[in-house]
Amino acid sequence: MGTSAAPAWLVGIDLGTTNTVLAYAAPGSQEVETFAIEQLVAPGEVAPAPLLPSARYHPAPGELAAGALQLPWHTQDPTGVQDAVVGRLARLLGAATPGRLVASAKSWLSHHGVDRTAPILPWGAPDEVPKISPLAASASYLAYLRAAWNARHPGQPLERQDLVLTVPASFDEGARALTLEAARLAGLPSLRLLEEPQAALYDWLQRHRDRLAGELAASRLVLVADVGGGTTDFSLVKVELEDAQPRLTRIGVGNHLILGGDNMDLALAHLAEARLGAQDGAHGGGQDGQAPPARLSAARLAQLTERCRAAKEQLLAADAPEQVNVTLLGTGSRLIGASRTVALTREDVRQIVLDGFFPLNPSQEGAKRARAGIVEFGLPYASDPAITRHLADFLRQHAGAAREALGIEDDGSLPVPDTLLLNGGVFRGAALAARLADTLSAWRGEPIRVLHNRDPDVAVARGAVAYSLARQGLAPGIESGSARSYFLLLDDAPGGGMLKTVCLLPRGEKPGVEVRLLERSFGLRLGRPVRFHLVSTTADPQGAPPLPGQLIDLDPADVVRLPAIATVLRAQTAGTGSEKKTEMPVQLAASLSEVGTLEVHCVAEDGSGQRWKLEFQLRGAEDETQDEDADAALPPRLTDALQRIDRIFGSRNQQVESREVRQLRGSLEHLLGAREQWTTPLLRRLFDALMERAKGRRRSAEHERVWLNLAGWCLRPGFGDPLDGWRIEQLWALFETGVQYHKDSQVRAEWWTLWRRVAGGLSTESQLRLLDDFAFNLQADPADRAKRPVTLVDGSEDDMLRLGASLERIPSAYKVEIGDWMLGQIMAIPAMPKPDPKTAATYARYLWALARVGARQSLQSSAHEVATIEAAERWLESLLQLDWRRIEPAGFAAAHIARKTGDRSRDIGNEMSGDALRQQVLHKLAASGAPASWAAMVREVVELDQASTTRMFGDALPPGLKLLR
Repeated sequence: MGTSAAPAWLVGIDLGTTNTVLAYAAPGSQEVETFAIEQLVAPGEVAPAPLLPSARYHPAPGELAAGALQLPWHTQDPTGVQDAVVGRLARLLGAATPGRLVASAKSWLSHHGVDRTAPILPWGAPDEVPKISPLAASASYLAYLRAAWNARHPGQPLERQDLVLTVPASFDEGARALTLEAARLAGLPSLRLLEEPQAALYDWLQRHRDRLAGELAASRLVLVADVGGGTTDFSLVKVELEDAQPRLTRIGVGNHLILGGDNMDLALAHLAEARLGAQDGAHGGGQDGQAPPARLSAARLAQLTERCRAAKEQLLAADAPEQVNVTLLGTGSRLIGASRTVALTREDVRQIVLDGFFPLNPSQEGAKRARAGIVEFGLPYASDPAITRHLADFLRQHAGAAREALGIEDDGSLPVPDTLLLNGGVFRGAALAARLADTLSAWRGEPIRVLHNRDPDVAVARGAVAYSLARQGLAPGIESGSARSYFLLLDDAPGGGMLKTVCLLPRGEKPGVEVRLLERSFGLRLGRPVRFHLVSTTADPQGAPPLPGQLIDLDPADVVRLPAIATVLRAQTAGTGSEKKTEMPVQLAASLSEVGTLEVHCVAEDGSGQRWKLEFQLRGAEDETQDEDADAALPPRLTDALQRIDRIFGSRNQQVESREVRQLRGSLEHLLGAREQWTTPLLRRLFDALMERAKGRRRSAEHERVWLNLAGWCLRPGFGDPLDGWRIEQLWALFETGVQYHKDSQVRAEWWTLWRRVAGGLSTESQLRLLDDFAFNLQADPADRAKRPVTLVDGSEDDMLRLGASLERIPSAYKVEIGDWMLGQIMAIPAMPKPDPKTAATYARYLWALARVGARQSLQSSAHEVATIEAAERWLESLLQLDWRRIEPAGFAAAHIARKTGDRSRDIGNEMSGDALRQQVLHKLAASGAPASWAAMVREVVELDQASTTRMFGDALPPGLKLLR
């Protein structure tokens, strides 16, 4: 059979948090079918099923027999993990064995607080378990579908069909771009994106296409409520009659909520965990002053959550039993004997799931704004679990458009849709579906009409195919454009004030229509990277969609900050002057692409037709947003300061005395004010001036000392400004050359201070390179030291400790090794009633460094990179042996190592030690008279105060910049 040259099949893929589904329509057919996906259901047993659980299991070596994972096709897992299990068997194995199941990758894909391209899943798993990124996990499910389809249709491969992939309507541009990247990695480079609530409605429209006018005759506004495993998504669709036929227009979508079935499962798991703890207490734990019952580890909680998920589904079924037993297996050789069982009842599910997540909410109360929500498995779940309160907020947000669709006046009441379509696996539970319908009916004062969704599990994939049929004119369609309005950030007001923005693309704009900001021009230098910061909102800030180019003040609480967009502008024709000094006047142009993503270009104003596409920066956590165009806020004597820098380091051969070089910092402070108050834009302007004159640092030892000191100060902490990534690249290019005056001890000290200060902006690879020098300087034997290359700068013990502690992106195993070595040095210090100054200084150096290495909350890196819980607890047990009254830094270090984050994959207190260790730390902090803020961070989830932040970082931070991201 030959390979077809053109797409023959219409294919829809629902890449879900819980399940992945593929639907299709055969050539020339309007009937949509669900693809039966061959998958392992037991070791060595393959069977087809319409749902492929979005789960991966990474087995231990030898855990499964050879041939147990054989599939009907040759597998090519894009993650590179050997013998990974995908689908139903993965979920079964993960429920039995903790710490090896990758789940909820889709929720991670939209989590800005971590590097979504880094190997962080399974979250909290032991070091020996292979880990993959959320991006790679998503790609692996799509690659599995591709392999399964191609095995069935070898002549019509999936990558050559007409593909539509669904995403939550609330996904921002970063998450959408990563979804497209996952598809590309899976070998599916060409497809369209469709919002999941729209897809669910498309499926209903397709099923009722022959009687649609009658079915929707009484409907004016349809609410699509899609509550899946990981997200809650709301959409409003207006219904109008034209020529006796309904015309549908999507008029609003909700904000992104990591809230769904996973949260319900977790809430039940917490209940089960408490009951297991009560069992422990009944046998002696937690009573009469004894240690309280132990919390489960993150891996064991994940196992318990999987079992509670199965119990929840049984207890929500129409023929539900009165109770279901949930068994948590033991570990190791005590797998069976140490098993524990608790019961979950129908009443438990009613109270926790029904009343907790779907309260009737008769007062139409909005979501509660808590300081922090449930944080488990590293995910920032919505702080308020009540979906009906989030729904009230959503309807208020779109009240104007809803009233217009319903044809009612604004009487101050909440406009409630007259029709409801439910979608998502959560609504397989009839009680949950009925509760949401009852809530909306009570709000309306009359029954709401519920459109029957025959199969919520597959409706989204089927609807993606129906969307393709509608594009061909073969099925009913929904008019929709951009789900949100996009704004260019002009001024990020300090102190939580309003954001000054200009509308880049208004909500509802149709795909392929380019919008130019004709009113705003940017003079951008060629050959240098430029970055812009965008925000978006699904609401209409002034009651109606904004106009392109309109200046609008936005509340920071109402917008989503998008990843920065950037490019390097290079002239397409040769210029006459120096490229570095050439400016190109440009305008911004934005459009919604045919695949459903935002595209932004810089367009030359000179009529030459030159265009530069701005790409979203998606690697790692988002930078703190700062406005580049901040000249108005810069000190008036900045020009004088730049001239002083040029006089010292500039290319012209000026007669400058060494005293003038040494006094440069004082001169700058005289012109600009105390350097602790220099703002980030000012610091970076000074750094740029220093970097352009970097060669001048080699004129003398004084030049090099001053340059290194100022450069590190002005670029600290290595991030925070739109161009800092580019600046770090420039600075890192100097590393391998080392210092010119390597025999000068102060030059050497300033060299390492510089790299410690900017470490937050360095990549993992760069930090590992610094780690090599750290190890050499502290641990090399005399023979190796004699062979030191001249470019390897010598470093004192103090310099190296500060540097090593600042390398937060190195793998956890290295941190454990470093921490163990540091603790050995600390505990080897001879005990004395009162440490002398030299001994006190040694304690201070090592304990500060250990605090950074063992901190539960990194200052500058992703949460998955902290040292292990086991190491942290081991270090705390040793620190408890010291006298914290006489050795004050010991309490400081212990407070940060025991700091509470809310994520049990990082927090101390495992199944062996329970919470006893935390209580010991709190008791000793109180007994030693430590600041109350130290105990607060151990007792509850709080942000660091300014004093602790400055002490941990080692320097004052630029005003307004936070390290915790």
